[in-house]
Amino acid sequence: MLYRSPNPNRSWEKNIAARRKEILKTYQKKTALTDSKNENFTKKIIKKFLKIFIILIILIIISFVGVILWYSRDLPMSTNLLDRKETVSAKIYDRTGQNLLYDFGGGEVMRTKISLNTLPDYIKWSTIVAEDRAFYSHHGLNFKGLTRALFLLIIRGGEKTQGGSSITQQFVKNALLTQEKTYSRKIKEVILAWQMERRFSKDQILEMYFNEIPYGGVTYGIEAAAKKYFGKNAKDLSLAEGAVLAALPQAPSLLSPYGPNKNDLMARKDWILDSLVSEGYITQEKADASKKEDFDFSKISNAIIAPHFVFYVKDLLTKKYNEKTLLEDGLKIITTLNLTQQKIAETIIAKMAPKNKEKNNANNTSLVAINNKTGEITTMVGSLNYFDENIDGAVNITLSPRQPGSSFKPIVYSAAFQKGFSPNTILFDLLTTFKTSPKDFEPRNYNDHYFGPVTLRKALAGSLNIPAVKLLYLTGIDNVLNLSEKMGYTTFSDRSRFGLSLVLGGGEVKLLEHTLAYATLANEGEYHEPISILKIENKNGDILEETDTTKIKTKKVLDTEIARQITSILSDNSARTYVFGEKNYLTLNDRPVAVKTGTTNDYKDAWAMGYTPSLSVGVWVGNTRGEKMSTSADGSTVAAPIWQNFLQEVLKNTPVENFIQAATSTLPNRIMLNGQYINTVDIKINKITGFLADNTTPFELIEDKTIKQVHNILHYINKNNPLGPVPETPWDDENYTNWELVVEKWAQENGYENIVN
Repeated sequence: MLYRSPNPNRSWEKNIAARRKEILKTYQKKTALTDSKNENFTKKIIKKFLKIFIILIILIIISFVGVILWYSRDLPMSTNLLDRKETVSAKIYDRTGQNLLYDFGGGEVMRTKISLNTLPDYIKWSTIVAEDRAFYSHHGLNFKGLTRALFLLIIRGGEKTQGGSSITQQFVKNALLTQEKTYSRKIKEVILAWQMERRFSKDQILEMYFNEIPYGGVTYGIEAAAKKYFGKNAKDLSLAEGAVLAALPQAPSLLSPYGPNKNDLMARKDWILDSLVSEGYITQEKADASKKEDFDFSKISNAIIAPHFVFYVKDLLTKKYNEKTLLEDGLKIITTLNLTQQKIAETIIAKMAPKNKEKNNANNTSLVAINNKTGEITTMVGSLNYFDENIDGAVNITLSPRQPGSSFKPIVYSAAFQKGFSPNTILFDLLTTFKTSPKDFEPRNYNDHYFGPVTLRKALAGSLNIPAVKLLYLTGIDNVLNLSEKMGYTTFSDRSRFGLSLVLGGGEVKLLEHTLAYATLANEGEYHEPISILKIENKNGDILEETDTTKIKTKKVLDTEIARQITSILSDNSARTYVFGEKNYLTLNDRPVAVKTGTTNDYKDAWAMGYTPSLSVGVWVGNTRGEKMSTSADGSTVAAPIWQNFLQEVLKNTPVENFIQAATSTLPNRIMLNGQYINTVDIKINKITGFLADNTTPFELIEDKTIKQVHNILHYINKNNPLGPVPETPWDDENYTNWELVVEKWAQENGYENIVN
């Protein structure tokens, strides 16, 4: 093979290199051109967006300024009071919608202008510490206050102690705007508050606030409030009185001194006094003296109908609607109140009051009636006389926790029947000591008489205390409280407070909730939330809310048969005659009725609770401040007559209704549970010793014998599983020995033989 040597001077190689350079230059020119075009395009896009952005910013600024100018037209030109448009306040009616019970306005608008410099400094500072402590340092919006209010709202579960809005905002909201909860209204409020701060001095704004803020009803301004509540000019208010008025604007209706929440008003007043101390405006000595000051609030008109019910409804409304809506939007509130029933109740209570006062040292009475099928409150008498300060008449006893005595027993028996006990279960009614902490408990029957073995039916009908306490022990306190809460009681949250005395009324209940629980029994275990409002219309006739009583949801909290068993016992007059006698106040002339009375051991509270198939009625008699009544004042003699008279009157000329009878229950084959307490056994004994024979006993000394034994119920059942097997070592129960000793003594006295090894 022949090889040539390379020739460096060959022209074709030079041509290739030159071509490459030429291609590269061409590519670079094209790339440079493309980059230039891209750069120019990007610059153009950026310029366009920049122009648009600038235009948008200008439009936003113009719009913002326009909004400020537009809303600012509502600003007052001076500190003179604004002319208010004619307003129509909310009105509360009975269930017919024809009878006016209460007018939120209550008359002509009360307002009198004052100058800030006429008010004592402590009046000014009381309002500032209550509503806006940073008032003199912010520019209309109290951001610190808003943050603090939100924080308190979260950590205290919704409890509001101090507002988040500044004083300027509150003035704007109340004087210039509606109180609708919308973003647009809040924006208006913020803008106007800011503008107010630019136009007026702090003292001018505070003066307008004092002249415009509502203090309850149609009372606007502190001067009108001072005259309404204390009958004096604002400049003459004491430190304590000024703190009271400073407390009101947060919730004028809810905190009204004439309503049921007067204690809340006084608590807020004390908080304001303490705040004045912490802020350095007054001394601790002045605050302490002011806290002790007695208040003589001016009398209000007694023309209001069913005042306790009205204020109960008013509280519900103020939690749902704002003050301005209730004062200006002309709402028509149709309630559940049956005015005929209400007047009957008030008349009967007034008629019987002198006797109860003279003979029983009882100065007050309260009554509630509930429609069992719907939960409607048809009657509410909170006290003998709302306007009688001598008995604290403004206190609504239907909402006040009081000890229910034996009237709580049906709830315990209901829980016991849920666990497996029955009306035929036997317990021994014998004076018994119970092992409890920190010390033993020895309850007694009302008349110190004891009946030996009794069925639960007889024990509940006769309101015997010993079997009731035993039954609570067997049922378990937690089981009873679980059922109680399902039946609507709200006063048992701290369970550590309660022991075996619970069944005798050792836990406080509210009459309204207590009556609702009895209505649940009447309604065969179906619980209804209480209803007090049927319909709300605005001034244009539009329906804002309405309750359809035919479609009310219920909650099943108790088995139907158990409710019927309780009703059967409470409606059986013959079953209670051995204690109450055949003629008593626990029956109606022409129809069946179920009823239970209650009296506390200290004679502070007397109750009568009962129902027909359609109506439940609860009556309480006692003294508002908790003074003892006479020892003759028990529920069957002071509360039951009122209860009986009321039902007899409101039900006359109405069809007679009968309870559905409980089915015959299948009893477990277990001594004590099945209605038997005597256990017959065949045994073999030693003729000589009289003891049980054993393997060492000679045959000729063994004697067959049938004996009747009697033991306490813990001998046969395990309280944690009453329908389960017989306990092998029943004496392990801490109460077995005490229960057994008294039964053994009773057995010996009645000829029974409890022979054991």
